[in-house]
Order: sequence, then C-alpha cells, then structure tokens
Amino acid sequence: MPPFIKYFFLLLLPLSAISQDKNEELIEWDASSKLSWADYKAKADVTTDAAAITTTYLSLEYNVNQQGFNYKIQCRFSKNRSWGIHKTAYILSHEQGHFDIAEVYARKLHKAMSEYQFNKRTFQQDLKKIYEEIMSEKEEMQNQYDEETNHSIRKDRQAEWLKKIADLLSAYEDYADYKYL
Repeated sequence: MPPFIKYFFLLLLPLSAISQDKNEELIEWDASSKLSWADYKAKADVTTDAAAITTTYLSLEYNVNQQGFNYKIQCRFSKNRSWGIHKTAYILSHEQGHFDIAEVYARKLHKAMSEYQFNKRTFQQDLKKIYEEIMSEKEEMQNQYDEETNHSIRKDRQAEWLKKIADLLSAYEDYADYKYL
C-alpha cells in the first residue's frame, strides 16, 4: 500500500445529482452564525410549491499513512444553489433547521469515525459503509422534518422539531470539534 492515500466523499442535500462547483460560495456551519436571506443567491424555481430550498454539503476526506488514518469533515451551505421565494423569518428558521440537521450528522459522522478501529485491509469498505449509513440516517431525518412539519406549515410541529434539533446538537456537542482534526 502506498504510504499516503487521499479519499474524498461528498453528499448533497437535498437529494440531487448536482456536484459541488469549485466557484461555489459556501458557508461553514457555525453555532454563532445563522443563515440570512442574503445568503440565498440562486434563482428561485417558480415551478415548484417550495417556499425555499436549502442546499448543504457534508463531506468526509481522509488520509491513510503508516500510522493509520486521519480525516476532515465539512458541513457547508451553498449560497449559489439555495433560494427563497417567501422570505420570512419563520421560513428562514425552517431552512436553518435543515442546515442544523446536516451539522448534527457531521457530528455523528465524527463520532463514528473516531470510534473506528483502523484495519488496513478493509478500511476503504469500512469507511464507505460508515459514511453511507450516516448519510442515509441524515436523509431520513431531513425528509421526516419536512414531512412532519409539512415544510413548516404545521407551526406546532415546527416548534417541536426546532427544539429536537437543538437538543441533538447539544447531545453531540462532544463531537463538534471535527473541523480541527
């Protein structure tokens, strides 16, 4: 095995076949900074019923060397692929919820990666499996969030979900340091 191998995984949310553009304007998730409508720069799709679309990227990059492996996780919002038609504070809070869910799963991914026992024979399949399982759970939660809140229309459920997301961010606070690996 070569002394240094680099791998990169990228997943888009919401589901899309669009890949990240190198000229794309991205915002790293940050607890002290919330999205604003000024961040939503894409042209709105008026053929859909959606009030807004939030596109996030959750990536995992890892390096393998003689000592084992290290990794980097990124949770980002795409300004160029996100848009809003009905730009209210209430809808923006729902969209922030999607970005925050992506952050929850960045932390879950960090937890899973930090618990992984490196195996030089199976690490590629092992890490791919970890990534895919976390991404599948994240996708399910994103869909459940929209379904149960009816895309924020059900205000009672929206409030419950925002609390649930905040609680999950808090529960995985010990894994918020993934940006510094």
